[in-house]
Amino acid sequence: MKNAQIPRTSQSDVMDPARASALHIALGKDGSFANGDALPPFYHQLYFWEPQPPGALGRDGHPKVGGLIPDMGLPRRMWAAGRLAFFAPLRAAVPAVRTTTCETSECKTGRSGPLGFVTLRHEVHQAGTHCLTEWQELVYRADPSPGAAKPAAPEARQDETLCETVRFSSTLLFRYSALTFNGHRIHYDLDYARDVEGYAGLVVHGPLLAQHLMLMAETHLGPLRAFRFRATAPLMHFEAAELCLKDNDLWVRGPDGRQCMTATAEVG
Repeated sequence: MKNAQIPRTSQSDVMDPARASALHIALGKDGSFANGDALPPFYHQLYFWEPQPPGALGRDGHPKVGGLIPDMGLPRRMWAAGRLAFFAPLRAAVPAVRTTTCETSECKTGRSGPLGFVTLRHEVHQAGTHCLTEWQELVYRADPSPGAAKPAAPEARQDETLCETVRFSSTLLFRYSALTFNGHRIHYDLDYARDVEGYAGLVVHGPLLAQHLMLMAETHLGPLRAFRFRATAPLMHFEAAELCLKDNDLWVRGPDGRQCMTATAEVG
């Protein structure tokens, strides 16, 4: 059943330009940010940290569920999709406030067993201006059964007009986890990722892939008004990926041709 009323949380941050500059460098981009500079889209992921003491963390390194996100008894978390509406640029060193609401939480049963679906809505205001709204779709799953076959990944399109190859080292994954204060162990703890959650290696963050696609869209299409993305298959840290663009569609293609993420950009 859907939860009708779940409390909101609110956090403030000073939007430190050094943090944005650090991500820019980690992504291999030129330049840095000074006070008042407009931040690239999705760089707000670097802010509004939610630090918790060790005893308040789950086995996967995320804060334990049971507060804003209800406990559905499913231990594996995945950021499955996101949607953003951009109204004004966020600016470095200008205090901002993010309000988060759990819009929906629901349990269903799929072919792989029970699934929990949670949608969080984040609204970010800065200097009295509503700068963006983000919808974050999370999926919770049970642990994989020993010997169970992995679901087949969809095949990616091959009709792009622009393609860029990117690589993800374990160092980049660690730096992105640190900058976003993301404690999820699948991104830096190889033994946990492989032996507990059943992945072949460290998992590239879904939002890191989405970040690359947003920067690609802004570079080639113009300022973003809205952006949607959906993760469709995991990408490992030892795999190169291709960022693809055609018209307003974007996607991430793995080295074996599988589709790892799809996205759509609205500009203007």
